[in-house]
Amino acid sequence: MRFIKKYLKIFIGIAALILVFVIFITTSQRSENLESVTLKKWPAAPLERRIAAAKILTGTDDNAELVVQCIDKIATLPDSGEMAVRDAASLCYTGIQMKDNL
Repeated sequence: MRFIKKYLKIFIGIAALILVFVIFITTSQRSENLESVTLKKWPAAPLERRIAAAKILTGTDDNAELVVQCIDKIATLPDSGEMAVRDAASLCYTGIQMKDNL
């Protein structure tokens, strides 16, 4: 009986270690698309990712830096943390297009 208890404890310990390792790997590998998150996570993203997200959301390379600056400005406004990045990018890009057409 001692033999079974000893190996059962070892088996449970190894299974727990494997489970913790798998959970750690899956959570560290998971990266969210910046295009589908809220503005809370926008300022923490690197500039390269923000520019790439702006290019994807607007569908063009034109004015990508201006769109990023506009989204940065919207992200600093109070109560804007729950707004989706795609909505802010759409608002900024529409404003840029309107300004260009005047």
